[in-house]
Amino acid sequence: SIPVIIGLLIICVVFQSLNSEFLSAKNISDIAVAMVATGMMAVGVIFVLLLGEIDLSVGSVSGVSGAVVAVLSVSHGMNEWLAIVVAIVSGAVIGAVHGFFFARIGAPAFAVTLAGLLFWLGFMLQLLGDTGTINLDSDGVVGNLTTYYFTDVAASYGLAVLAVVAFFLSAFLDSRRREAAGIPARPVTDIVVRTVVLAVFAFAAAFMFNQHRGLPLALVLFLVVLVGTDFLLRR
Repeated sequence: SIPVIIGLLIICVVFQSLNSEFLSAKNISDIAVAMVATGMMAVGVIFVLLLGEIDLSVGSVSGVSGAVVAVLSVSHGMNEWLAIVVAIVSGAVIGAVHGFFFARIGAPAFAVTLAGLLFWLGFMLQLLGDTGTINLDSDGVVGNLTTYYFTDVAASYGLAVLAVVAFFLSAFLDSRRREAAGIPARPVTDIVVRTVVLAVFAFAAAFMFNQHRGLPLALVLFLVVLVGTDFLLRR
């Protein structure tokens, strides 16, 4: 992960030198919210990449799911929560179809998902109709996912504390289990150093969020998904 961290630091230095507002509290908060959609897709596709395969259709499938929510809730008046559930189920069904052709038929993942990319993109445009866009209610469920903030300063700092403590306990207990099994494990000093580094970034982020509007709900949901899928992957 060190090359990634170095790359991010270089990006921050370069963009901050070009625009002094890049590392402002508002922009950091906006970036944190804007990255959630792509981050959600990235978390899912990691499972495919770890198998040495590829999924080219993830963007189109995500688009179909979004279109399903918009068409059902706005055009047909369906309850927005129910529309979201239908969209998630639709995405799962599409993934199962791709998986069937890959796992059962034996078609290469590249070919299956390339075809999926084109087909589901066209299907999304068909769903959206001639206008090509449907405006969601900004005060609705989906609208609030990107506009709601926990304004209490304790929320940001509390999440930072929870993240640091959870990381240390998880890493420490994992190291003890590995030692008990007689396999290589991280030394405690390494875990402490990593925890301190995480704490610095976590509390710096919490401070920045509190300088703007508070902790974004979208980021909290992303972190929940990230931690949950990481636990699933490790087990």
